Amino acid sequence: MPERRSARAALALVTDDFAELPHPARPSRPDGPLAWEGYDASRARAADRTGEDESVVCGTARVEGTEAVLIAFEFGFLGGSLGERTGDRLEAAHTHARAHRLPVVALIATGGSRMQEGMVALSQLQRVARQSALTRAAGLPQLAVVRDPTTGGGWATLGAGADVILALPGAQVGFAGSRVRPADADPAAYTAEAQVAAGAADAVVPEQELRPVLGRWLRLLTAPSGEPAPPPRPLGATAPPATGWEAVLRARSPRRPRAGRYVDAYFTDRAEISGDRCGGTDDGMLCGFGTHAGRTVAYAAQTGTATRPAGYRTAARLIRLADRLGIPVLTLVDTPGAANDAEAERQGAGAAIADLFGAVAAARTPITTLVIGEGGSGGALALAAPGNTWATPDSYFSVIAPELAAAILKRPPQEVESTAGQLRLRPQDLAELGVIRTDGRTTPGTEGRCR
Repeated sequence: MPERRSARAALALVTDDFAELPHPARPSRPDGPLAWEGYDASRARAADRTGEDESVVCGTARVEGTEAVLIAFEFGFLGGSLGERTGDRLEAAHTHARAHRLPVVALIATGGSRMQEGMVALSQLQRVARQSALTRAAGLPQLAVVRDPTTGGGWATLGAGADVILALPGAQVGFAGSRVRPADADPAAYTAEAQVAAGAADAVVPEQELRPVLGRWLRLLTAPSGEPAPPPRPLGATAPPATGWEAVLRARSPRRPRAGRYVDAYFTDRAEISGDRCGGTDDGMLCGFGTHAGRTVAYAAQTGTATRPAGYRTAARLIRLADRLGIPVLTLVDTPGAANDAEAERQGAGAAIADLFGAVAAARTPITTLVIGEGGSGGALALAAPGNTWATPDSYFSVIAPELAAAILKRPPQEVESTAGQLRLRPQDLAELGVIRTDGRTTPGTEGRCR
């Protein structure tokens, strides 16, 4: 079990200049809203033990140079539970963040709602959700660091509802706390590592790395820019393919540069998000934010494999977050198509692709697309920006793979190559058809990319 730090110790991990916000005043009622016998005494003992008079400490500070509103839970104060006064402080923190255009960072360690305040305590979750929604609508990022433990309503609002979720190693994380789970529940499922594997959190970050990682995220997410991201220069072939089949073979070559090389070359630094928040991850879709030419650009990049539903949902999550924060998006298309196995259907492949199409279509922030390999049917098109898609000379884009097109048309295998030509899937063909952009100054492909 990881060390359980106090709220002040958790704040010291990420900043040196924390300034506490004023406490909202609330008239005192003997033993709280339920007149729970002994509640005042329990609160007094908790205050003596922790030095705090409530389960959260809220204030402002700079994290690696970026000013933010910080919320730190004190687990030693009645298990970091949420009560009426906790809600007061959380509302005041979000209100301050919106008034001063600051991101919100929550350092969470809580067992959930406070029993001694009953439904009054539970209703604070609605209050917290409302404040989070208002902050989201204001275009301000919210980040969560989940400490040990983070369970119950605190996880289901401040934690799981954050834009980026970082977790400390070995932390107990889950909606069900240890005392309310089924007796035969696997404890490994309620850990930070399990939540990352299930797509419910973005990364596990050791304490010694927390400050720079959190600082990088704050820097990236607080730098809006209305300018479109320029497409990357190609890293592979520079001459256009002679035939459609040659274009297909180039795109499928194991020697062709993949998404990892492109994002490494394009960004000076970057941070990845992971998971669709619906129980899934897909290594075939890289998503995150990075710095290009001194400004933040979000990216969603296919890695050459068949994209799974979780990949589409993660990309949609990325695009909506970037859109809300005013950050331009770069997408890299490289997939033979959407995963079409039975498990993909059970995971909602069609709905996930539709959701990504919708996210791209609704985005107000500029999206730039570069096809860097295979552009296989709708599973590739869902990631492409209408009117702002470009292609490298070692790529193709097709209504469907040539082999499948031949099968649909009931053609023999020996006609696959000629079918590839008929599909006009080469970059230069796509430019002539108006499907991808060209700068109009050169023959498509001779400058290293078709625009």
